[in-house]
Amino acid sequence: MSARVVLQHADISRALTRIAHEILESNRGAEDLVILGIPTRGVILGRRIAGLVSDFSGTDVPTGSLDVTMYRDDLSRNPTRAPAPTSIPPRGIDGATVVLVDDVLYSGRTIRAALDALGDIGRPRAVRLAALVDRGHRELPIRPDFVGKNLPSSPSERIYVRLEDVDGEESVSIEQGRSTDGGES
Repeated sequence: MSARVVLQHADISRALTRIAHEILESNRGAEDLVILGIPTRGVILGRRIAGLVSDFSGTDVPTGSLDVTMYRDDLSRNPTRAPAPTSIPPRGIDGATVVLVDDVLYSGRTIRAALDALGDIGRPRAVRLAALVDRGHRELPIRPDFVGKNLPSSPSERIYVRLEDVDGEESVSIEQGRSTDGGES
């Protein structure tokens, strides 16, 4: 199977910069903003976006991670990774605008699970969604507020996000052949 690279390092950087600006504009600044990444790559992307928002606004933006593994409704059908720790900033999420960050938005099931997990942690004022890649094929009525790249794809294709921090390289590629990984959201 051959992979076709659709985003390279510079493209990913531009997309994250645009998302950070859009978050600031939508929120009218960085006040009461909390960014939570969904493991694994969503956490890295969330930290990068929070760093950019902080740089642009001059305000530190609290970040954390939200593991949704045990909230998924497809645990019995799809293999899953071991749960990662959830890390919520000390101020919590009550009354905050929470931006959930994931690498690839697909069926919407991961985000539904994230909303359930958030409900167990607190009551944000608003929840927004940022995704580096939106590939379509939603099974639930979930739509991202901030998107790095819309990448229409076939259900038989797989999107791979590789980040320097985890994979030693920076790219987004698309490959033919259905995977049972279950990692796409």
